[in-house]
Amino acid sequence: MLAGMQPGDKAALLMVHFGTTYDDTRTKTIDAINAKAKEAFPQMEMREAYTSRIIMRRLKARGIEKPNPLEALLKLLGDGYTHVIVQSTNIIEGVEMESLRRDVASVARFFKEIRVGNPLLYSVEDAEAVVDILGAGKPEKGSVVLVGHGTYTPSTATYAMIDYMLKAKGLKNFHVGTIEGYPTFDTMLQQLKDNKTKQVTLVPFMFVAGDHANNDIAVDWKEALEKEGLKVDVRMQGLGEIPAIQQQFIDHAQFMLKHEMVDIMKKKAKYAKDKDE
Repeated sequence: MLAGMQPGDKAALLMVHFGTTYDDTRTKTIDAINAKAKEAFPQMEMREAYTSRIIMRRLKARGIEKPNPLEALLKLLGDGYTHVIVQSTNIIEGVEMESLRRDVASVARFFKEIRVGNPLLYSVEDAEAVVDILGAGKPEKGSVVLVGHGTYTPSTATYAMIDYMLKAKGLKNFHVGTIEGYPTFDTMLQQLKDNKTKQVTLVPFMFVAGDHANNDIAVDWKEALEKEGLKVDVRMQGLGEIPAIQQQFIDHAQFMLKHEMVDIMKKKAKYAKDKDE
């Protein structure tokens, strides 16, 4: 993308986060990856945006203002930026990514070029890389349950793929559950029972260890498992705290900087033309 820029053009990287009101986890995740992105793209202006309106409203009440993606893009436009990479820290290609892509599409015509990097788990190769990262730590006692947010859309299948892939790579004490999707709590619980598990470590499968981690995981899921007679620990660490996971997002942004995503309709048109010829 940068190679095609003309004199007077300006490039920027917009990091987009769901956000959090927890200062400690924000420092370890969002602020950390922003700093890494700024270092990785010295030739580009680095900006950030949040997508959770609730979090932005709560932060504003504390005197901390964060723009949403559309506001951040319009500000970049007003500041004269012509080429933009938008990289989110979403985990899956779910409703948050759908919303972000629509925001970008609504203003794309005002920029010379704007590209959106993929979430953490977009391809099979992405999933394999993340599984390798998660399995590279020291062995856990008992079972590890990775708790994702989940979604009501078909993309919740990504979590099931991670669960399957963990076990396929020999990490049979790892299980995945989601708060609002599939695999469900009951699905995960049945796996623990089948394995005759007595000890469990709950780990957020989310970028930040925020509200869901502190309430749904550390309270609701922990208490529910303890009622089943299990000994439960909680590792309050978001995926965004892991340097190798941070690098996955940086790699996605760097890939998008060098590769333009081809529109499927343009692909189909080319296939039809080739056939006619």
